[in-house]
Amino acid sequence: MDMKFELKAALKCSGILEGSVSQLDIDNCKTYCNTDLLKKGAPPGCGAEIARCQHFGNIIELEIVSDRFVRAHDALLRLKKEFGRLLGKHSIGIRGVEIEDYKITLDWEWGEGLKIRKLPFVKEIKQEKGRLELLLDIDESALDKRIPDRLIRLLEDKRDAVRWKGKSEHWELLFESDKKPFHFDKDPTEEMLKRDWLRHAAGRGQYIYGPQITKIIRALEKILLDELCTPLGYKEMIFPKFVAWDVWKKSGHAKGIYPEAYYVCTPKTRDPEYWEDVMDYFKVTNEVPVDMIMEKIENVGGMCYAQCPPFWIFLQGKIMPDEILPIMVFDRSGTSHRYESGGLHGIERLDEFHRVEILWMGTKQQVIEHSKVLQEKYRRIFNEILDLEWREAWVTPWFMAQEGKAGLAELKEAGTIDYEAVLPYSGKWLEFQNVSVNGDKYPTGFSVKLQSGEDLWSGCSGVGLERWAAVFLAQKGLDVDKWPEKFSSIVGELPEVFRFL
Repeated sequence: MDMKFELKAALKCSGILEGSVSQLDIDNCKTYCNTDLLKKGAPPGCGAEIARCQHFGNIIELEIVSDRFVRAHDALLRLKKEFGRLLGKHSIGIRGVEIEDYKITLDWEWGEGLKIRKLPFVKEIKQEKGRLELLLDIDESALDKRIPDRLIRLLEDKRDAVRWKGKSEHWELLFESDKKPFHFDKDPTEEMLKRDWLRHAAGRGQYIYGPQITKIIRALEKILLDELCTPLGYKEMIFPKFVAWDVWKKSGHAKGIYPEAYYVCTPKTRDPEYWEDVMDYFKVTNEVPVDMIMEKIENVGGMCYAQCPPFWIFLQGKIMPDEILPIMVFDRSGTSHRYESGGLHGIERLDEFHRVEILWMGTKQQVIEHSKVLQEKYRRIFNEILDLEWREAWVTPWFMAQEGKAGLAELKEAGTIDYEAVLPYSGKWLEFQNVSVNGDKYPTGFSVKLQSGEDLWSGCSGVGLERWAAVFLAQKGLDVDKWPEKFSSIVGELPEVFRFL
């Protein structure tokens, strides 16, 4: 990808240059930089160059042009150091750098069809066929944080995301069960609402589960524990359901969770006097003054989105002996929350849902082998107990492509297996289960290491209990006498508690 960088900047010095530093010294420094310093690390004929250099008072003005090999902002930092050496001989220092103008022009042929409208630290964007021009709004601290390089990487990520969404290779069918008899052709959620097994809750994408569906969900959970967690030696833990921003930064979710997160805010103070106007407003109007509240709170994170990230704080910065591997734990302690936008539908697509998170870790080989064991356990549950019509597919998660690890997925070493079941009432397939090998993503993000120095890998498998219930009831219906015998015996008799007039 071709790039051009054009940077105008000023070095602010601690003293007046005229009378202290000769023009010849400045010119010699410029020549050395153009012929040597700004070419280091670049192929022959490439690198950066000072296009203009002039000084007056306590300012050295620079115009730098460069290619991608020695980017202009890197060249500026080199120049600051080199001019600092020169001026230091005259007891003059460089107090800072002021960025006057910074333009980056990129070859945009690879970005066709992707419209870039707004970017952080960019005050103007011009996009034409085959070309993208960014006018940056940055200061010296942004250079220290390598903001220009991160902007370019962001653009590459956006390009790759568009390309990846257009690919079919990241979904590969692995297995399809036999056709199974269906005893139902209606939406099970609608039927449960009619029977008063369910009730819409006050919150969006949220249900109150009556005794009947609750017993079904608990039976599904029991099957998971009895058939998988207990035989394989999983130990139960309780993971937090509030997730601080620092966790999502380390897990990688902070890159894109924002449209789907349920946010958590805390009061700026507990002082009742600070909140008196809010309380008074409600007492007078009987309305909650949300706008007033928003001014008095601060965001500290979000509700559980993916269950396993907050677990890793338990191991953060630790070194573990290899002999305790593999480690297998699970959490079933609370709800998960995702803002599903327009995709809400029944108990299979919710904002608040119940999930058992299965997490295992070990060496690369241990994690991959355990994934295969889990797959066999799920196959037994879906075939022999629930008698579902289902299929499984190999999927490369977007985070792996984004982080340059798609090759691991192509080798079937890291990635996700999705389990899908057909919904007879719509004919669509619903993803209701997964098994993911995440490689070293989480151990690296949370600085967890092994005593031997070998890479620690991990995997996770989220069991959405509502999803399991949705696909089972869609295929088998709500009449217990039509259910597979093994499942019926686990559920037992459905309780009848409420009647309405």
